[in-house]
Amino acid sequence: MVTQSAPIFSLQAPKDISVSEIEAELNQIWQSYGVAGEDGGLPAATRAKTFTLIVYEPEETQQLLAALGYYSGPIDGIPGPRTASAIREAQKVFGLEKTGKSSPELLIKLREEQSKRRGVVDSSTAATAYAMDTRSPAVADAIASRNPCRIIALCPVTGEDEGVKAQVSAYCPIQKQSATTLICCEYITLTGTVEALERVVGMVPDLLIGGLPKFLWWKATPEPDHPIFKRLVASCNSVIFDSNSFTQVETNLIRLQELIDAGMTIFDVNWSRLAAWQELTAEAFDPPQRRAALGEVDRVTIDYEKGNSAQALMFLGWLASRLNWRPTKVTTETGDYDIKRFYFMAEGDREVEAEIAGVPTASDGDVAGDLIALRLTSTNPAANCSTVLCSETSGCMRMEAHGGAQAGIVNQVTSLADQSAEELLSQQLQRWGRDVLFEESLAVTVQMLKLANS
Repeated sequence: MVTQSAPIFSLQAPKDISVSEIEAELNQIWQSYGVAGEDGGLPAATRAKTFTLIVYEPEETQQLLAALGYYSGPIDGIPGPRTASAIREAQKVFGLEKTGKSSPELLIKLREEQSKRRGVVDSSTAATAYAMDTRSPAVADAIASRNPCRIIALCPVTGEDEGVKAQVSAYCPIQKQSATTLICCEYITLTGTVEALERVVGMVPDLLIGGLPKFLWWKATPEPDHPIFKRLVASCNSVIFDSNSFTQVETNLIRLQELIDAGMTIFDVNWSRLAAWQELTAEAFDPPQRRAALGEVDRVTIDYEKGNSAQALMFLGWLASRLNWRPTKVTTETGDYDIKRFYFMAEGDREVEAEIAGVPTASDGDVAGDLIALRLTSTNPAANCSTVLCSETSGCMRMEAHGGAQAGIVNQVTSLADQSAEELLSQQLQRWGRDVLFEESLAVTVQMLKLANS
């Protein structure tokens, strides 16, 4: 389901200015538009004072290379040796000169290939999933429509260090219930190489709205020692990630836990994509006649789209944390499916076996690693706990075919909202603060992963 964003009125199109002129230019905008136009056709416009959202938006080359399997290093915007090696490999495949540097020609090829894998006919819009378009507010439409705020975007690019380019703009979501006054978003965009951005990142705290919440949306993999990350996180109340984009899922989830242990408030956009699965799982055991059977569950199977195991791992961590299962052992099986089996000790010294399997799919979806299906059952043939949930008919058929003779509940999971990162983040920003359920679930997930690594 796609949520329709509110119409956007452009109060100030992106304007190039020097870094030192940012605040003065924004003040000038509001001095000009603080009252209605003389003809009465334009409502009064006021700047939003809700929160500041800082967005770190890496250049898209690394993200595309990772999505297509050429690159497995950190998504950090830094074009190091691993990135150069991946670029040369992709250039060889696409018949381009092997320079080890990104180019418009390479980006076109990468976007086209990713569009093919996703089953997208028109590849002209493929880049919007990866990169911020600094010429429009599209990256934040969903956020702005619910939460007019100040957005500061840091956009590292490759190439020669030519300093930092600054832009300011202002856009106003038009709400039917408040047509007399426009509450507008302010956009500040800083573009340059990572080295150039490092030189000016110290001024970002001065651009934050004092006394209001401050969020950092780090659209890269967790790198606690990244110099820009360290400077920004010190000024923010909460740090936002999307584990859907993690290139080294297990390592990166462990790093999220380390950040929480260090006292940071962390939110993972990908965690929100599990809500419908969690709700239907819990609902399946609401009836009194099934509630007692929940304690009989000792076999779990979770299928996910092969490529990113974050959702499957976090769902299993959530289930284990709710049922007080203690992880004890992990085994791995290679082949067509990426299979991991996790063993737990439940209350009453019962062993629980859980399998997560990365299933190859015909085309990549919009969200890598989406759950496909899950089955909960028991080795006790008399237990009334068999439950199958799936996102598609084929997933249900596979689970039922391998699920034994127990009758049980079968439900199809349908997301009730747009699963894009912007839409989910927009909802989360309305109830910001610690998510205790996420933290408890992630803690168990990390215990599972550390067993696997040991």
